[in-house]
Amino acid sequence: MLDSHVRGAHVYRSESGARTVRDWCEEEIARWPGLVSLPTVSSELGSTRAFRASGGTGTPVVVLNGTNFNTASSVEPLRVLSRDRTVISVDVPGQPGLSCGVRPKAPRTAAYGAWLDEILPQLTEEPVIVLGHSLGAAIALAAKPSPLTRALMLVCPAGLTAAGLTPEVMRTVLPWMIGPRDSKSTRLLNAMSGPEYVSAGIHPLAPWMTLVGRHCRTSLAPGPLTMECLRPWSDTPRTVATGSDDTFFSPARLHGPARRLLDTDVRVLEGAGHIALHEQPERVAELLREFD
Repeated sequence: MLDSHVRGAHVYRSESGARTVRDWCEEEIARWPGLVSLPTVSSELGSTRAFRASGGTGTPVVVLNGTNFNTASSVEPLRVLSRDRTVISVDVPGQPGLSCGVRPKAPRTAAYGAWLDEILPQLTEEPVIVLGHSLGAAIALAAKPSPLTRALMLVCPAGLTAAGLTPEVMRTVLPWMIGPRDSKSTRLLNAMSGPEYVSAGIHPLAPWMTLVGRHCRTSLAPGPLTMECLRPWSDTPRTVATGSDDTFFSPARLHGPARRLLDTDVRVLEGAGHIALHEQPERVAELLREFD
């Protein structure tokens, strides 16, 4: 389906802003020659861009990033994961990045699940681990189990419970939205990080978040999925992990829903916050090895 046929909210505030964000993404991806662009995938949510990094002999992993993140902003964790296995990173339509810049209409999470069902056979012919971070985890859970999904790795996952919002986070979100610049982006990222990963200077991800704040309309975390949606995953190996200091999806918030809805415990990434995939990619890689 052509991007112009997709009906929903546009992620970019302007065409010039879209070009600025996409140019930044292309430049960041080009810095790693091992990250190769796959053919653009057509879907009901518009065009989808994905990138492949060949790696070790472990089960390949398909990475779905969280809100406001994508392949370009996740190059460093992707490098770490590719030491063990081939990595396919997908830019989610309706999020800043190189896929279609229009979000699906409600029910949005269900539409994203159907999108993953549609594109996964176009990305791989062999079984993979689907690694979803935050929003990406909710998308993975909203999809249907298939022989192509060897296992689920859910990091700081949305979809199991409502996100927690602390006054500290809100005090950083609003200034970033009103007048984004690197100092405000750093304060926001620091509020999302574990204490060991707070930046005294400008956070490494701050330039990206500043671009997002200036040129994009951010979206909220999806709500909890239903038992009917999650029950089919009972026969699929799955791991739920979150940062010990995740302000949105803390271990305390996730323990009950993970046990009740997915019959699994929560693996706690000590010292990490909500952006645990970026803070502790080695630990995430270690958890992925348990599926091999």
